[in-house]
Amino acid sequence: MPGKYRWILLLVASYFFYMYWEASYILLLMFSTIVDFSISLKLLSSENEKIRKLGVLCSLITNLGILAVFKYFNFAQQTMFDICSLLNVDYTPNKHELLLPIGISFYTFQTISYTLDVYWRKIRPEPHLGKFALYVSFFPQLVAGPIERAKSLLPQLKKEVVKVKPERFISGLALVMLGLFKKVVVADTLAIQVDVIYNNWSVYNGLSLLMATYLFAFQIYCDFSGYSDIAIGIARMMGYELMENFKLPYFSKNITEFWRRWHISLSTWLRDYLYIPLGGNRLGAIMTARNLMITMLLGGLWHGASWNFVVWGALNGLFLSIERYFKLSKDPSSRDRSLISKFLYTFICFNLICLTWVFFRAESFGQAMDILSAIAELSGPVIIKDTSVFFNLVIGLITLLVIEYFFLRKNRIGDLIQKHGLIWGAGFCAFLLMMIVLFGVSNGNQFIYFQF
Repeated sequence: MPGKYRWILLLVASYFFYMYWEASYILLLMFSTIVDFSISLKLLSSENEKIRKLGVLCSLITNLGILAVFKYFNFAQQTMFDICSLLNVDYTPNKHELLLPIGISFYTFQTISYTLDVYWRKIRPEPHLGKFALYVSFFPQLVAGPIERAKSLLPQLKKEVVKVKPERFISGLALVMLGLFKKVVVADTLAIQVDVIYNNWSVYNGLSLLMATYLFAFQIYCDFSGYSDIAIGIARMMGYELMENFKLPYFSKNITEFWRRWHISLSTWLRDYLYIPLGGNRLGAIMTARNLMITMLLGGLWHGASWNFVVWGALNGLFLSIERYFKLSKDPSSRDRSLISKFLYTFICFNLICLTWVFFRAESFGQAMDILSAIAELSGPVIIKDTSVFFNLVIGLITLLVIEYFFLRKNRIGDLIQKHGLIWGAGFCAFLLMMIVLFGVSNGNQFIYFQF
């Protein structure tokens, strides 16, 4: 196919990819696309600030309204019912049974960022509807990110000639294999043990629940970063670069650093389109804390419509506010470069993050509090229910640690292949494939972030 029609092939592939899950919901994606495309052109042509603000407001109401109906309507109804029950007021919640469109939280934020960037005159609107539709629906990152910016992705998608060098193709393939390794060897193996304990948490002691929480921390990291690696790798094999989404987050020495390394496309989105417009850290300590709390509370709600995610976001906002107030957001070990100091700060940060993961994994707020109460007792011993996968789990975690700490801590896969050559890259892919075949599990678990 001639290069000038490449976008058509990619758009058709992206739409078919999305329709494979639920064909009718492609209409929602197309509707959001057309609305923001039309509004962005109006923002360009109008110099009337009131009209421009009205256009942005229409975009926000449309996109967030669709998201609210499908994702938050039942949560709002249940919350209203709970409040009325406390006040002894009769209220019957009117819940719907609509299936949550896959990827709606991701593509909604992506198209909102486009409209706001046009409004702030950071970019010019795309005049071609089809190419803008491809930006919104580009299949490698459509359902679970990374959440891309138009300034970075759109110019790539508009290129008629895309050359993929062998080194770039192999580095993309290596990322795909690494992502699959993280998912089927590590995350899905961890899920077996985590699910057994969390689904029957009341019969397990504190140390077993603590172990399951630690394991879940690595499960969600390998599951989500694994998908990001696959998405980035597939795009790279086709000649496109997506943004990096994870940078060894569990090596962070404070919560601020963690959020610079974890789900980077979301954390930077929240920073640029919510935290900074609210005032950021420019209005004093109290307002900074307020802005951090609002940002992280909404970040929690973005993940899911339940009080668990609200509390998860609130805890992260609280930790960030405390760090900012006491000026702990800079690397605390920079004043003491000893290995013990770095380990201590990393250990504390990891445990604070694991505290928040309890609310992320538990089925309800009450269950999360009961689990934390049991963990606080630290009763033992640790119970390993399913020992059949324990060996695979140890092998997978050790292999991942070696790959990420010794190879990828200071280098990207593409840089390593550029340095060591294609044979090294092919060997790396072959090694990961061997590990997947030997130690992978096929339990059919979907990626965790598909539910968001």
